[in-house]
Amino acid sequence: MSQRIAVLGLGAMGSRMAGRLLQAGHSVTVWNRNPAAAQALVDAGARQARTPREAAKDAEVVIAMLRDDPASLSVWCDTRHGALLGMAPGTIAIDSSTLSMPTVHRLAQASAEAGVHFLDAPVSGSRTAAETGQLVYLVGGEEATFARAQPLLQTLGAAATHVGPVGHGALAKLATNTLLGLHVAALAELIGMLQAQGVAPEAVLQAVATTPVWAPVDHYLCGSMLRSEFSPQFPIELMAKDFGYVLDAAGGGARLPTVAAAREVFTLAARLGLGQDNMTAVARLYERAPGHGAPVSFQVSDLAAG
Repeated sequence: MSQRIAVLGLGAMGSRMAGRLLQAGHSVTVWNRNPAAAQALVDAGARQARTPREAAKDAEVVIAMLRDDPASLSVWCDTRHGALLGMAPGTIAIDSSTLSMPTVHRLAQASAEAGVHFLDAPVSGSRTAAETGQLVYLVGGEEATFARAQPLLQTLGAAATHVGPVGHGALAKLATNTLLGLHVAALAELIGMLQAQGVAPEAVLQAVATTPVWAPVDHYLCGSMLRSEFSPQFPIELMAKDFGYVLDAAGGGARLPTVAAAREVFTLAARLGLGQDNMTAVARLYERAPGHGAPVSFQVSDLAAG
């Protein structure tokens, strides 16, 4: 059944989600801070709004896919142009950004005050997954609201799991990204160690891949590092941001020392100019072998300095 959907934020993921909704026959209104990003979607049949508030007017569901806490708070709650000002009571607000727990609860409270049903529904998946409807949704909120939104989420994703009340979706996504980031950091260090030993990492890692400790995503991560293919899918600076959110949720690095150490690696990489490269570019911190490009020079003391 066709619905009136607003999509706020047309970055790498949001633009593909909006395109998927158009292909499914929904009436889609889009908004982006840089209006030029909407042109391809407008050409495909979307309506472009000047503000989030205008985009949300008459929408049955509003979906946001934004960079971070400040962006989401501004887009939903701005006192002049925020989307919640344009939403009718009983409609559904879905934020699919990766956010901190305090921000998720602030958005839920603001939505309740506007009479709007709120879901925190971040996604796991790549740009290709967004384009082909293979995202995995991790959803927090009321069960009844999830049931109403589930058919729409299934248009955008291969799976949509209700994990509990508001905030639990955010926690599930932060846990997911934390595990991913730890894989990235560990593999980058191991590849650097193998290169320093004069060993071909490919042969050793192929053997490791036959053991139970190998995760499916490790194939992609190692391939990206070994080929030095660092075009952004998930930038280093966003991984560092997500590590910060999970550390805040835990009450600080003393409670998650492994995560805190990994965050310092990504923070250092960003400080050294790699922040907009793909997360796998942290491998550049450990390069040793000829033919892998110029390594970024750093010392262990640089981590503490960060």
